[in-house]
Amino acid sequence: MTDPDLPPLREVIARHGLRGDKRLGQNFLLDGQLLARIAAIPGPLDDTCVYEVGPGPGGLTRALLAGGARVVAVERDPRCLPALAELSEAYAGLLTIVEGDALQLDDSALVGVGAHVVSNLPYNVGTALLVRWLGGELWPPWWATLTLMFQREVAERIVALPGSKAYGRLSVLAQWRSTPRIALGVHRSAFVPPPKIASAVVHIVPAAQPEAVRFAALEALTGAAFGQRRKMLRQSLKSVAGAEAALAEAGIDPTRRGEALSVAEFVALAQVLS
Repeated sequence: MTDPDLPPLREVIARHGLRGDKRLGQNFLLDGQLLARIAAIPGPLDDTCVYEVGPGPGGLTRALLAGGARVVAVERDPRCLPALAELSEAYAGLLTIVEGDALQLDDSALVGVGAHVVSNLPYNVGTALLVRWLGGELWPPWWATLTLMFQREVAERIVALPGSKAYGRLSVLAQWRSTPRIALGVHRSAFVPPPKIASAVVHIVPAAQPEAVRFAALEALTGAAFGQRRKMLRQSLKSVAGAEAALAEAGIDPTRRGEALSVAEFVALAQVLS
């Protein structure tokens, strides 16, 4: 279809009196070229389903629709719904708007299997959503790829390697089951209102056959190990039942620290505990 002639996003925001709400972790992106670059990260979107959380006034949504995607957008801020309704009318039949809290919704029931998730995630729920999407019992997951905006420091934790300061719980949970990379850095000045720190877009592709392990066991291990990251494992894992015996069975020196263990070693330890 021919792309509709849409008013500038700034005009839409002004007309609807929209401002980013700090309580909802909102920061709007207005740069059309930047939004198009983000929408292109997953690859060609023609006739694919894209799941977007927190579209706000619809800047990224526009770029996704212009790229040929069918978009399911979840928005909990009722102030943004009229602007999104106008966009839905312009792209008849291609944009489905769901009012609600993404943390309370069944994602796969909304979009089915094989959807790409592309979102400028609200900062206050971004990590929780990522952990949920990585932690599903069924694998491969319902999503095909994740393309997500985070604060830069969170993005660096997701892709960090063992031994680095950024390496931690998110690194292990993400890299156990997927391959994450920082696809794009975004300066704070690109947002309205500008956040205090820089952001980055992370692209995550699920692994075809990750090592089988209970997600709850891995989450408990990493939470304990990195909750007291400067302590030896024999101290930091005291709260995890059976950890001492598991360390011995997995052949891991209990005097090491969590930040020194590889993702594979955390998985091996969780397998013993499971």
